[in-house]
Formats: sequence, structure tokens, C-alpha cells
Amino acid sequence: MISQDLNDRITRIGPDAPAGAVLRRYWQPAALAEELAQGDQVAVNLLGERLVLTRNDAKDLVLATRVATPDEPPAFYPDAKDIAIDPQGPVYPVENRKGLYFAYMGPGTPPDFPNFDCFRAPDSHVFAFKGLWECNWLQALEIGIDPAHASFLHRFLEDEDTSEGYGKQFRDKAAHTDMPMTQILREYPRPDIDVQETEFGLKITALRNLDNGLTHVRVTNQIFPEAICIPMSREMTITQWHVPIDDENCYWYTMFTSFQNPVNKALMREQRLKEHRLPDYAPLKNRANDYHYDPAEQASATYTGMGLDINVHDQWAVEGMGRIQDRTQEHLGRSDAAIIRYRRMLRAAITALESGEGDLPMLNDPLASGIVGPLSNDAITNSNDWQNASQQADIARRAACPWDATV
Repeated sequence: MISQDLNDRITRIGPDAPAGAVLRRYWQPAALAEELAQGDQVAVNLLGERLVLTRNDAKDLVLATRVATPDEPPAFYPDAKDIAIDPQGPVYPVENRKGLYFAYMGPGTPPDFPNFDCFRAPDSHVFAFKGLWECNWLQALEIGIDPAHASFLHRFLEDEDTSEGYGKQFRDKAAHTDMPMTQILREYPRPDIDVQETEFGLKITALRNLDNGLTHVRVTNQIFPEAICIPMSREMTITQWHVPIDDENCYWYTMFTSFQNPVNKALMREQRLKEHRLPDYAPLKNRANDYHYDPAEQASATYTGMGLDINVHDQWAVEGMGRIQDRTQEHLGRSDAAIIRYRRMLRAAITALESGEGDLPMLNDPLASGIVGPLSNDAITNSNDWQNASQQADIARRAACPWDATV
């Protein structure tokens, strides 16, 4: 458990808040490209500021300050004709990366983008989407760096046909076997967790010891300050940012990256629009309707009884903690190793920024664009050689790419 003062320091994101100052030193997803395609400008609520994605006199995209009405709710999307720009407010630079508009809201020159797979893959191999969660950004991030939770929160009592799992998390076969990922998670629920610091954040390896001396190796990553990169299937990875709207709401922005085949973007979008409404990308299942909880389903099919979309399970878990999780009452355990390490990293970054001494991850390297990857996959291998086997599986997948995915 931590003190209330420390909880405030690592969760609050206003311009003068310690964590908010750190987040403003990095490019932040601000809107989907498809949102701007629907009009000339788009309302954006980001890091506690009311903004609008628009074009300046030079026709460059920028994020300008929006004049907000006092009763405007956090995720409100006014019609474009009703948006008024404050000429005295700050204006932030914007860049388009594979269907996502990123904004830099910090001082000085923006940092380079790292050369992650989601940024260097061709447009045909990347699909972007987002969704609203009614909670603080940090608890949204922390569920993504907890490898053990998948064996419980996302437990399926029956395995689906993996050939019909395109675009769905945990529906593929595990590595090169015929064993569904849902079976791996269900039958081996208590992984050993290895956490290593990297140039971009954390490499998190979950080891599930199988039968016959084999180990399932699942590598996920925390990309500082508030992103994760995780395997979705043998073909795709998920790079997901947990972006504060304000202290009590956030959006997850996801880039799905395919290694070998182009992404079926129409199908991916159709799948996600079955669970979200437009224009605010709010989930149709939420606390107001008990996330469509079905006790009969819980008894026979899923751990939560909330359907087959694992994103809904995560949403229920993080929103159920309250708008801002009360960490003064928590008790972290062995499986929380990555969460503990990340909080230390965030606190160190806050201290470095406040004191002017020390570096922030990725920002101390003038060649951030040289950071590639990260490795994010599943492998099943001999338990004595899991590190090398995981790397070799990643190299083999990259070698089959039609685009340059070398690391």
C-alpha cells in the first residue's frame, strides 16, 4: 500500500501535477484519423485540457485550445459547428502515425518517435481503434502489465474454434501447437514472472510450466510512460496507450500490427463497433447496465459472465476500483512484480523532472528512432532454453514479413 499523497502524485495529470508533467514530455494519442475524416475538426479532451484537432493558417494539423462550456462532461463531443477556439490558449503540434493523430503537449522540441513495429509497418498492416474507460489512466495501464490476471479474469470454460478467432485476443493457438491459448491460460494459471528494464520501459515475461519439460513463454512490454505492447495472436501484436482525458477518465488507443498479411481493417472495425458507440467510442457494456452480466454464462462459459470480449472484462475490473483506485488499501503480491517496477520507474521520472537531475526513459537518447521492436510473442519450448527460443521465434516471424521488421 502507498500513501494518499503518493497516490495523487502518480495518478493526477493536470499541467502542474507531477505525473502530468511527465506525460507531457511524450507524444500522446489524441484522435483517430477516421474521426477527422468525418469533419473539418474534432473535439479532443486530453490531459485535462479541452482542445480541438484543427488546421492552422498554414493548413497544418494542430491541437488548439477549445472554449468549453461550464457544464460540458468529460467525454462530450460537440458538433464541429459549435466548437470555438480560444486564440489565447496553447497550440500543440500534431503528427499522423498509421491512423492515429499524436500530439506533443510539453515544452521544447518534441522527441523522436521510436521505430516500433506499429510505426514502421506499412499502412496496410496496421489498424487503429480506441475506447472509453471511466477511470484513471494508471489503473487502466496496470491491468495490462499484470500477466497473471488473464488466467482468471479472461478464463473461458470452453475453447472456441481457433480458425474463427481472427481479430480476437487469446483466440489463436499457442505458438506452433494445436493447443488454444484459452486452454493454456486456464490450465496453467500461476506463471512465474520475470521483469527486466529496457531502453523503452519494461520487458515482462510470463513462464507457464507445461508437461514434459516444456514452458509456455509469453513476452509483453510496458512502453513508458503509458503504453503496452502485447501479443494478440501468432500474426498480430497490440500496441495500446492508456491516455488520460482527465483525472477520472481515459481512452485506450490501440494499433493492431500484422507481421505477414495485411490487416482486414473492415472486419476489425466491424467487430469493435459491435461493442462501442460513436462518436465518443464509449462501450455499450458499462456500469450503468452491469456490463450485461449473465449469471448463467458465468456458471458455464466465462469467469465474468460478461461475454466473450476480454476488453469488457478489463473495463469492469478497472472501473470497479473507482474513478481513482485507492492504493492506500491495496496489498500487492508476487504476481504484481511488473506493477511494482513500473511505479518505481514513474516515481523516478517524476523526481528527475522535478530536480532537473536524471533522465526520463527514451528521452535521454538522441537516437530514439533507433529503438526497434519490441519483442512481443508466445512460444513453447524446452524449459532450460526459453530465452533463446523466444528470441528465435520472434526472428523467424520477422523474417517472413513483406516489410522490414528486422531488429
